[in-house]
Amino acid sequence: MSGAGTNLQAILDSVHGRDGIEVVCVAANRAEAKGLARAQAAGVETGVYPADEYETRAARDQALAEFLAGHEVDLIVLAGFMELLSAGFIRRFEGLMINVHPSLLPAFPGVRAIEQALEYGVRVTGVTVHFVDEGIDTGPILLQEAFDLPYAPDITRVEQRIHAVEHRLLPEAIRMIARGALREERAESGNRRRIVIEEGRHGEH
Repeated sequence: MSGAGTNLQAILDSVHGRDGIEVVCVAANRAEAKGLARAQAAGVETGVYPADEYETRAARDQALAEFLAGHEVDLIVLAGFMELLSAGFIRRFEGLMINVHPSLLPAFPGVRAIEQALEYGVRVTGVTVHFVDEGIDTGPILLQEAFDLPYAPDITRVEQRIHAVEHRLLPEAIRMIARGALREERAESGNRRRIVIEEGRHGEH
C-alpha cells in the first residue's frame, strides 16, 4: 500500500487472524505512508521499498519480491498501491495477486478512475476486485459491486461510497480465495479468462 491504509485496516479488522487467514507482512513504497502504523499496531512486520532508492524499478521490485517470498505469502493484496509493478514481479506471483479498483472494469482503468467516470457522465459506477496481470487493470475479474449515481454527483460523496464498498469487497475476496471457492476458465468468446465462484461457496456477493 501507499497511503492511509484504510483498505489495509478493513482487512486487519475483518479477516486477519480468522478462518486460517493471517496478514504476515505489509509493504509500502513510501516511508510516510500512514498505513504502516496500522500494520505495526496489529503486530504485523512491515517493509518500505521506495523506487527512488534503487537503481531501477526492476531492482526495487526484486527486493520487494524477496521480502514477500521470505514470508511465504500465499496471496498478495494490492490495497492502494499506487505504482505499476514490473512484468518480472507479476510473472513471479502470477495468480497470487489481487487488486481493488474504483470502477466497474473494464471501464475506466488506470489512474483517476472516479474522475473519469464522473467526467464521462455515467449513471452507474462501482468497485472491482480483480487478479493482477501484466496489463493495466486487465486481469480476470473476481468481484464487482455497482451503485447508481445521483444527478450531478458530488465527487467527495462518491469517493466515500467507493471506499465503503472497497472495505467490504476486498476482505470478501480474500475470504473466498482462502476457502477455495473459485475456479478459472476460458470464456467462450476466446482467450479471455474469467473467474467462476462455485455455487454455494460464496457469501453475499
